[in-house]
Amino acid sequence: MDFGYDEKTEELRGRVRAFLDDEVTPAEPVFDEQLAAQPDPWAWSTVPVLEELKDKAKSQGLWNLFLPGDKGAGLTNLQYAPLAEILGRSTLASATMNCAAPDTGNMEVLNEFGTPEQQEQWLKPLLAGEIRSSFAMTEPDVASSDATNIGTRIERDGDEYVINGRKWWITGAMDPNAKIFIVMGKTDPSAERHRQQSQILVPRDTPGLTIKRGMTVYGYDDADHGGHAELEFTDVRVPASNLIGDEGSGFAIAQARLGPGRIHHCMRSIGLAEKAIELMCERADGRTAFGRPLSEQGVIRNWIAESRVKLEQLRLLVLKTAWLMDTVGNKGAHTEIQAIKIATPETVQWILDKAIQTHGAGGLSQDFPLARAYAGIRTLRFADGPDEVHKASLARRELRRQAAEREGRAN
Repeated sequence: MDFGYDEKTEELRGRVRAFLDDEVTPAEPVFDEQLAAQPDPWAWSTVPVLEELKDKAKSQGLWNLFLPGDKGAGLTNLQYAPLAEILGRSTLASATMNCAAPDTGNMEVLNEFGTPEQQEQWLKPLLAGEIRSSFAMTEPDVASSDATNIGTRIERDGDEYVINGRKWWITGAMDPNAKIFIVMGKTDPSAERHRQQSQILVPRDTPGLTIKRGMTVYGYDDADHGGHAELEFTDVRVPASNLIGDEGSGFAIAQARLGPGRIHHCMRSIGLAEKAIELMCERADGRTAFGRPLSEQGVIRNWIAESRVKLEQLRLLVLKTAWLMDTVGNKGAHTEIQAIKIATPETVQWILDKAIQTHGAGGLSQDFPLARAYAGIRTLRFADGPDEVHKASLARRELRRQAAEREGRAN
């Protein structure tokens, strides 16, 4: 078993890390200042310094690294994993290289399921970083942990579809540059449970689509990532050609979208945890309490040691999952994808909690990135499916596997 990175990955790791250190990190306070000065605080994706960084990333070939094939960088999941980890160290880095959610998942959907016309109209400008997008699935009136609950209706009327319903926690939708929404709703409530749903493209300026409000996470509005919005669809009409795939294929498309999305979240979260450990060690070395540096206090050393062990375990599981996705496909790696989705937020949240505790009251403040990071990683225990759903599904698979093995031994 080879734990080393191949030559291409190693070369890209160096370039991505250099770009982060030389360009992105110094630009972060500039970005915050420019965003605060803008008339519309949600218009984060057009902040001048971010546009400059995007141009630099393009010129250096650090663009669309997440997307395999000729439309992207052509990397495998295993090659992209350590790059995404580096991007996770900064809240701004993914956007500079056009590797930020939810655009990544939406581009993957359009690339895999979109018609040539849909790809020309929407995928092309997304790949170029000219526009942003959102994925509208979660709803306030149903338990969206079960995606078959979706209540939004998408009804055929001649050459059009009519959409009615409510959505919330729609990431990026507050950004006026989010020009296109992929909306999931029911086209046939009488069909088989997993064939009732469809996905359809709804441009932002379509009459009847109302962006009701931005939503906060522990008081953070996430304005520098386009926020999270509540949406209302009232007799929204779009051409029938806006349907993605066939009627009834929405649930399957959602599952295809969420697999890569889940591992990308986990990859970036590992980078966030690495940054938290660095900050914890720096703080521990620089503060004295009861006559000794914090780094000589047993409890702090315990936290640092446990953080390193937990993170290394997590990284190996994520890399194994990436390798499986490359070798046996997303379906074959389903159990491992669920496992990392369960393990990652919980592990990184634990590490962030210890880093905050090491920083004292400062860890709760805006002077350090830890409190905001904690709020963000806590949302990951809901995003792309809550912990409990993944645990229940993983347990069912394990029970079936164990039962089959017992039956095999008995025969």
